[in-house]
Amino acid sequence: MSWASRRRTAYTFGTILFFLIVIGGPVLYWYLKIPVTCSDGIQNGDETTIDKGGSCPLLDERLLSPHAILWTREFPVRDGTYNAVAYVENPNENAGVFQAPYRFRLYDDRNILVAEREGVGFIMPGTITPIFEGAIDTGNRKVARAFLEFTAPLVWERTYDATRAITIVSKEVTDANSAPRLTATIKNTSVVKLRNVQFVAAVFDTAGNAFAGSSTIVPLLNDGETKDIVFTWPDAFQYVPGRIDVLPVLTPLSKQP
Repeated sequence: MSWASRRRTAYTFGTILFFLIVIGGPVLYWYLKIPVTCSDGIQNGDETTIDKGGSCPLLDERLLSPHAILWTREFPVRDGTYNAVAYVENPNENAGVFQAPYRFRLYDDRNILVAEREGVGFIMPGTITPIFEGAIDTGNRKVARAFLEFTAPLVWERTYDATRAITIVSKEVTDANSAPRLTATIKNTSVVKLRNVQFVAAVFDTAGNAFAGSSTIVPLLNDGETKDIVFTWPDAFQYVPGRIDVLPVLTPLSKQP
């Protein structure tokens, strides 16, 4: 290599080194000194993707077991109105969704849309979350099937199932052939008051098919309190009741990592 070539190489190397020090130095200092947060728009710390996973409250959905809509059914009430119920199963013990926008669609036997209803619910962690919509008007058109869909991406967060403190002590159906009545005894086994607890009831026939559904809200359930709740239907059941579900629904609690 000639003297001129060596000089050009040294000049180029010096220029590159200068810019690395002048520009790269502050950038590296900033990168090393900036506090790692779960809202900085970059993947850092123990995050498994940008601002998710690790110790962040938002979870990386790629690492979660998939949720599933187990079934969706429509139940005639009276005067062209229907109740709709869906069971959403979430096997992740510490992961839930606080805002889950959804849509029920009801179709007739020709697969023509009869009615739809939108709402915003949540998905509880490690359990089945029933989603209920009542008194859906179909304009006296008969419904053959119902579907539930989530209308926005679900954001999974660290949560705790608040319904674990609720025990269903007993449940019984009476007057099934005239004016059906389901009475359930519930108990709050925790040391805190629970407010606005929804209970969704589903009645199945002996073959395991749901044929009736209803819902009620308990405004206040004191710590240690036992209370009876009642679900009623205006018309006689067309099937013999087999399995009876009474499921509590409460907004999940935030859970620290």
